[in-house]
Amino acid sequence: MIRSLLIATTNPNKVREIRPLLAGLPLELVTLADVAAIPEPNETGATFWENARIKALAYARATDLMVVAEDSGLEVDALDGEPGIHSARFMGAATSYPDRFQEIFRRLGTRPRTARFVTALAVARGDTLLFETEARVEGQIAMAASGVHGFGYDPIFWYPPFERTTAQMTDSEKAVVSHRARAFRNLRHWLRSPA
Repeated sequence: MIRSLLIATTNPNKVREIRPLLAGLPLELVTLADVAAIPEPNETGATFWENARIKALAYARATDLMVVAEDSGLEVDALDGEPGIHSARFMGAATSYPDRFQEIFRRLGTRPRTARFVTALAVARGDTLLFETEARVEGQIAMAASGVHGFGYDPIFWYPPFERTTAQMTDSEKAVVSHRARAFRNLRHWLRSPA
């Protein structure tokens, strides 16, 4: 019997990245567009972990499906971890990413530019958390935005081993190194493990 897994995100770019990472598993991948409308839960957690759990449990309680949810963002060391859990709402939800980039550059000035992408992932069914994992990728804030692939903060995240931003990587390169890809590979391993 093929199980269903609801990918609980309203971000179509994330769905586009996630689908290939779970391809070939005996799973029917379902998105929020495939189910009756569910109110988006308030992300009131203080960590990526807490927000991933909030989302996974909220959508799992509202459906009879196994649900995967993740919370991810950019942490900049010199900015005390900002934008962090507020990455998608940094400077307001309506603020463009280029404007966010400029503000990060302004705040950084000449300070060290070490940063990381973080993804916390949770799987739930009903009221039960079934699986959790976290993944991160270390890098730096680039001196200028560059690249047209990816989304969000990819144009300003410089990945030293590849000597380019994650927005300059191909989809296949990003699928090897990205925080989200690493988290979903951990999920893939768990899904393939004997129950």
